[in-house]
Amino acid sequence: MAVDASLSVPYIANLENGRGNPTLSALQQLAAALGTRLEIGLRGDDGSPDEPEVPEAVRRLMASPRALAVARQLARRNRTDVSIVTERLQDALIALAAVAAGELDERDLDRLLDLLLLARAGLEKEG
Repeated sequence: MAVDASLSVPYIANLENGRGNPTLSALQQLAAALGTRLEIGLRGDDGSPDEPEVPEAVRRLMASPRALAVARQLARRNRTDVSIVTERLQDALIALAAVAAGELDERDLDRLLDLLLLARAGLEKEG
């Protein structure tokens, strides 16, 4: 399990023995190693899911072949579930749209994806 989740054996042993508190990242890695995904949700007072509105432009961009291909590539490199990466990419696009104060287009998505791939390549080169 430790190898599949890219976590140390002592870390896993501590969790199994009730010592320590796993990080959200560790829980996601464990879920991916088990072939599942971790879902954490917030609910309103009425018990309904408190989901942010996803702009149509972001939905459209996230459905593009390039976004899906980059999400798969990053998920494979990070040894995590593609749905987690896709959700994070979507969140990044929503944040980018808020900062840009306008509707995003394919060029904005390409820039974000290029930035992520370059950052990942730089981290791999350093490591």
